[in-house]
Amino acid sequence: MLATQWLQNARKVMDNIENTQLENIQRAARAMADSIAAERWVHTFGCGHATLPIEEMYPRIGGFVGFHPMIELPLSFFTHIVGEMGVHQFVFLERVEGYGQQIMKSYTFDPRDCIWIFSHSGINNVNIDIALEAKERGMQVIAFGSAAAAKGKKTRHSCGKTIFDIADIVVDTCAPLQDASVPLRNHVDNVGPVSTIAFVSAVWMTIATVAEILVDRGVKLYIHPSHNVPGDTTARDRLTEALSMYKKRVAGV
Repeated sequence: MLATQWLQNARKVMDNIENTQLENIQRAARAMADSIAAERWVHTFGCGHATLPIEEMYPRIGGFVGFHPMIELPLSFFTHIVGEMGVHQFVFLERVEGYGQQIMKSYTFDPRDCIWIFSHSGINNVNIDIALEAKERGMQVIAFGSAAAAKGKKTRHSCGKTIFDIADIVVDTCAPLQDASVPLRNHVDNVGPVSTIAFVSAVWMTIATVAEILVDRGVKLYIHPSHNVPGDTTARDRLTEALSMYKKRVAGV
């Protein structure tokens, strides 16, 4: 049954992250904790399905203030499939060198910030633009993606580097470069991608570690609470407090 084959593939990816990436996750979490403790930001960026881990982390029950999503609508909203903001346009735009530079002009950054970039292959121009611009501004660059599988794959950017070459800290999501992991009889292409489950697993391993570091330092976390638990009479107040803190801090971005 192919359902169990996909599940085995996903478990293997998560096991590989646990077995090989804990040290890198700890390094990434320390950099993020330093930014948040300084009341600065972990800016997050990705294109296409690599925006899903960004949407997963904040605002999200169990997430907390400190992560600032940078999601460009033309690079993420392609569920029309064809027509306006369709797949063809998205595939073109993520390869346009210089687009990322224009995105970065819309925000105010600080060297105490860091930027967390999600890229499965690490070769597309917008992500590389973002990473290069972030380094120009003195920020640490943290990249999550299929680094080992992408090794030797030629970048599309004129700088000659992939996102994994540029980043200060890399966490390998251990997903196969092809992504789709389940072969089908009489078909060239596989089904069942595993990069999203890899991204999200690595995200929550990292954010849980960030939380642990900050709590050990005595830093208060403004956590997005569940407001669906019967009997919890203060959830709405805690949500208001978290969103008020986010609003106050994001005003400078």
